[in-house]
Amino acid sequence: MPKSNAKSAPCAAKLITLPPLAMDEKAISEDLIRYYSRTLGRELKNCTPHYLYEALAYTVRDRLMERWKNTRATYENLDARRTCYLSLEFLMGRALGNAMLNLGIDDAAHRALYDYGIDQEQVAESEPDAGLGNGGLGRLAACFLDSCATLQLPVLGYGLRYEYGMFRQQLENGHQLEEPDHWLRDGHPWELERPEFTQRIHFGGRTEHYTDYAGVTRVRWVDALDVLAVPYDVPIPGFENDTVNSLRLWKSTATDEFNLSEFNAGDYVEAVASKNKAEHITMVLYPNDASENGKELRLRQQYFLASASLKDVLRRWVLLHGNDFSTFVDKNCFQLNDTHPSIAVAELMRLLVDEHHMDWDGAWAIVTKVMAYTNHTLLPEALERWSVPMFAYLLPRLLEVIYEINARFMKQIAQRWPGDTARQQRMSIIEEGPCQMIRMANLAIVGSFSVNGVAELHSKLLVEGLFKDFNEMWPEKFNNKTNGVTQRRWLAMCNPGLNKLITQTIGSGWITELEQLRKLIPYAAKTQFRKQWADVKLANKQRLAALVERECGVKFDTSALFDVQVKRIHEYKRQLLNILHVIHLYDRIKRGDTQNWTKRCVLIGGKAAPGYAMAKSIIKLVGNVAEVVNNDPDVGDLLKVVFFPNYRVSAMEVIAPGSDLSEQISTAGKEASGTGNMKFMMNGAVTIGTLDGANIEIREEVGDDNFFLFGLTAPEVDALRRDYRPWDYINHDADFSAVMSLLQSGHFCQFEAGIFDDIINSITNPHDPWLTAADFRSFVDAQTQAAAAYRDQKRWVRMSILNTATSGKFSTDRTMRDYNEEIWKLEAVKPAVVG
Repeated sequence: MPKSNAKSAPCAAKLITLPPLAMDEKAISEDLIRYYSRTLGRELKNCTPHYLYEALAYTVRDRLMERWKNTRATYENLDARRTCYLSLEFLMGRALGNAMLNLGIDDAAHRALYDYGIDQEQVAESEPDAGLGNGGLGRLAACFLDSCATLQLPVLGYGLRYEYGMFRQQLENGHQLEEPDHWLRDGHPWELERPEFTQRIHFGGRTEHYTDYAGVTRVRWVDALDVLAVPYDVPIPGFENDTVNSLRLWKSTATDEFNLSEFNAGDYVEAVASKNKAEHITMVLYPNDASENGKELRLRQQYFLASASLKDVLRRWVLLHGNDFSTFVDKNCFQLNDTHPSIAVAELMRLLVDEHHMDWDGAWAIVTKVMAYTNHTLLPEALERWSVPMFAYLLPRLLEVIYEINARFMKQIAQRWPGDTARQQRMSIIEEGPCQMIRMANLAIVGSFSVNGVAELHSKLLVEGLFKDFNEMWPEKFNNKTNGVTQRRWLAMCNPGLNKLITQTIGSGWITELEQLRKLIPYAAKTQFRKQWADVKLANKQRLAALVERECGVKFDTSALFDVQVKRIHEYKRQLLNILHVIHLYDRIKRGDTQNWTKRCVLIGGKAAPGYAMAKSIIKLVGNVAEVVNNDPDVGDLLKVVFFPNYRVSAMEVIAPGSDLSEQISTAGKEASGTGNMKFMMNGAVTIGTLDGANIEIREEVGDDNFFLFGLTAPEVDALRRDYRPWDYINHDADFSAVMSLLQSGHFCQFEAGIFDDIINSITNPHDPWLTAADFRSFVDAQTQAAAAYRDQKRWVRMSILNTATSGKFSTDRTMRDYNEEIWKLEAVKPAVVG
């Protein structure tokens, strides 16, 4: 394995400049067949979708490569200020369609495939979803990178190259089963290994003090068990602008292949033990941290990401500037995506002080001017905390650095608020108790110059609650950056029918300036345009119905209201409230209360964390209710229910365009932002939701009449918790009582007695933090309003158009401009033109 500081040898051969690759159908067709027949060695008379996908991927990658190299060279030549986006997740999805769209060659590639009698969709289906994330956090990071490239901002993503992604979800008798998602099994044609930039990462060992040549006492980390971080780069193309940024993913590997002497002595297991342990770090995305082993591995992953990424940045800095860090702040910024990479604060201090021999104050001045922290949660339990004993064992030098940071920070608090020991305890990075814990969010805030939430309400609640003490100390640090999604993937690519209609109507400028969608507003009143819009939606619903039948074996009637909730399964997201409403509808049908009925197809999907028992119970309940509803002849086509298995990016690309009603029903004050709500809105779905996260801003944009609001507000939630009596809501509501009776009678678990007792207890528990019972009636009433609105198709289509037309605020292009103008301060850089 090459050393991390290996330099490229000068090429003795004459420099050859290659002409730029053509982007037309003929050139793409020729390259496609050349790769298929010569590189992959396949027969043209027997075309296989998988190998056609690989051949097309290489064809597209060649065109990315020349722009990628030009972009990197331009950044280097200008010594451009850069932001490094550190995230433990990047939920990229499939790359082929996005790359072709952004290069502007999707039509040419489609025609090239058609000439050979090949269906492009079949080829695209051969690409696995890149398993680098498990939810909204990772998908947001992927959208951010797309927008940064489109805005030509020098932003480099840093993440981990997980061998196995988020598990593949299977259902067995309604129970979630987790199967390995070996998404890299057949290789990944989009990545480029860069072994010359390999970094060495320390774990374990001990620290020792020594005196350097100048008589200064210093610390070094010795006797560590090292692993190597090998980088793999993935291209991130901007939209038709010749910019291709990079996502650098780190793979862990052992410093030596194996111990040859142990192998020769016959101890084969021990010989490869260190290699296996090293490779475990990036083997699986987010291990289940219910066990201590899981926690240790997760901490290893976080430090591995932070250390490798920071060492990579410092390697490049020293190559260009030597050991002069006087302008480092001017050229670098690090955005920490949630608390996962927050250990970067301490690691950058260690690197500057221990390895580059800066004094503490000088190093701290740099760290606190380059680190920026994004918080993604209002749940205190989601703010990571690590035990001091684990830190001491795994990262002894980092623990010393954190202790020093905290000691100096405590002195600041004491000077600001003399004698306020309670405040010191709340703000300390070290939490006292039977086992001392390190509060990673506190470390991130103390070490950053910017701390942002991801929706207006979220940011407000952070400074009024979770981070109130820190806001009182540093109000200038805190700001809001409302999330978004990239319209290239989440409208232009995934909804080609709507893309075509919108572009024919208002032009294509919306693909890079989403606010231009407001030009659609007058068309909501035009009969012909509403018909065209409805035709596109029907085609999308047919595509979704085909997917549901293939995956779930249930037929959806495309004339019905498609009512969809897809997201990670969690109690605060309240899939439980959704299924209670489904039971209510079922009860109405069984009672014969079907006058003015609106046919409804309910789709719920998402994965539960492997150790999250209640979330798994909710999945089981959805499946059992679906089994009863879908097989009851009294119900027929009036109501259908499915739990969609293995929810993923590529599935959402079909689900969002085909949905009518978007369920965003979290307990107010619990969802930081949400981005699924934006994808649905962008594709013309109407939202039913609480005043939570970005729902508030969505409603402000589209207007009260085009949003179905229900539920308690965040202040009302807080007030009600003091004296919450769920049985009062149940007993005073005949509909709710009927729903609970069906649950308690075991109607949905006739041969599995008692399996839903935990769910029933959670609904009726006066300490239920999600207040499910309190919002039931309001939710049912809002659903009744939605059903009535859908029966008036003229009104519904108008609402759908206006949702798309007013979604401009929720582009990550706007989000990234906000980050850049207020935090990063980067200059847009136009790369050298290809050719």
